[in-house]
Amino acid sequence: MSENVTILGIESSCDETAAAVVVNGRQVLSNEISSQIDIHTLYGGVVPEIASRKHVERVNQVIRTALKDAGKTLDDIDAIAVTQGPGLVGPLLVGVSAAKGIAFAKDIPLVGVHHIEGHISANFIAAPDLVPPFMCLVVSGGHTHLVIVKDYGVYEILGRTHDDAAGECFDKVARAVGLGYPGGPKIDRAAKTGNPDAIVFPQGKVAGSEYDFSFSGLKSAVLNYINTQRMQGHEINVPDLAASFEKSVVGVLVGHSMRAVDTYHADTFALAGGVASNSALRAAAKEACDARGIRFCCPPPILCTDNAAMIACAGYYEYCHGTRSGLDLNAQPNLPLRSMH
Repeated sequence: MSENVTILGIESSCDETAAAVVVNGRQVLSNEISSQIDIHTLYGGVVPEIASRKHVERVNQVIRTALKDAGKTLDDIDAIAVTQGPGLVGPLLVGVSAAKGIAFAKDIPLVGVHHIEGHISANFIAAPDLVPPFMCLVVSGGHTHLVIVKDYGVYEILGRTHDDAAGECFDKVARAVGLGYPGGPKIDRAAKTGNPDAIVFPQGKVAGSEYDFSFSGLKSAVLNYINTQRMQGHEINVPDLAASFEKSVVGVLVGHSMRAVDTYHADTFALAGGVASNSALRAAAKEACDARGIRFCCPPPILCTDNAAMIACAGYYEYCHGTRSGLDLNAQPNLPLRSMH
């Protein structure tokens, strides 16, 4: 690997405008995040047009702050890594445009990064001694992927959701019981005082695809339960519902993951993505790994949610592989995760 490579990372795939300065992929000098949660809470979810405008307003400020906090200037930056996709096209375009402008003005390399690859790479920051290969479950508002990380930038996708992502399901259930947005943290908090065995919800499986996920049936079951209770005039015990719903989601996620760990004889299992902040998921995954005597890795919550440090980390390894993006780099809202090298 190259030595002392300083990467400026930029992330704007959804509703966080973020910039970070990272040295050699793992030494985080700064990690600046400007969240839009308060704005989108008013609408019960992310409004793409509003998110795009806020990114335009904040991106330069966030980049300047990240450089200042790191004690660096653009002259100290060896390359710029930016989220190319997947995500919302408007927000993505803001980050990509900012990165291209800096790359052109300063004549430094530009590296487009896959958002999921960024989430996976957050584990390298959280566990500096971690090296591939390992198994990783990526769970967020838009993605649910079970992946073998074969090498830096080299992935084998074992399973993915056929419908809703796990985080999307959290948001919809939270909205249905009046907890509001964002749903994940609110369900997590409510579940702590609930009985996970109070309501039996289904754990979705996909016929013929033992590592794939499906959450639409669970979502429908929860919504039907809520509607039935209300029609019958019964009060809904929100903590019990949250705990029971969470138990179902966690059971599927950990069950599929451990089946893959056993089949492929993985000695390390990692979580990544926003839903990896969920306390029940973290606890269940750790318990399952401990029972197997394998290593469990999970980034702290600040590195689970969207951030630019993870993009800079992923960008560093792509940079070392020789990946370079042209100034024609474009946002790709449906960019698939693939073996990069």
